[in-house]
Amino acid sequence: MSLADEFRTRNFSIYGQWLGILSMILCFALGISNIFTSLFWPPLIVFCALALASAFLILFIEVPLLLRICPTSSGFDGFVRKISSNYLRAAAYGVMGALQIISRVAGSSSLIAAGVFLLLTAICYLIAGVRGQDFVGSKTLGGAGVAQMIV
Repeated sequence: MSLADEFRTRNFSIYGQWLGILSMILCFALGISNIFTSLFWPPLIVFCALALASAFLILFIEVPLLLRICPTSSGFDGFVRKISSNYLRAAAYGVMGALQIISRVAGSSSLIAAGVFLLLTAICYLIAGVRGQDFVGSKTLGGAGVAQMIV
C-alpha cells in the first residue's frame, strides 16, 4: 500500500499520524529558534523546552520502530506504549497543544503555530475515535509489518 493509498482510506488516524510528524518537526524547529531569539526572557525558554520535549515524545509515539532500535528505559517504553488508542493520542496531543497555546502568556512567539498543529492532530485522532476507526499506523513510518521484520 502506497502513501496515496493510505490517505484514500479516509482513516483519520493516518491523517493524525502524519499531522503528528509535521507537529514534531514544527515543535523541534520552533523550539530551537525561539530559544535563541528569547535568551533574555526566561518564561518563554520554559515553553521552548516543553516544545523540544514534545518533539521527542512525538517521535517515539508516531514511529514505533524507534522503540525497538533506540536504547530507552523500560519505564519510558511503557509510557509510550500506553498512548496507543485514538482517544489517548488525542488527549496527549491536546495537552501538548494547550501547553504551546498557553505559551502566549509568556510572550509573543511562533510557538503558537506548533500549538495549532498539535491541536489539529488531536482533532484528527478524536474524529477517528468518535467514528470508531481503529488506529492504523502508516507503513511508511514503521506501522504494521515493518517493526516485526526487525525482530
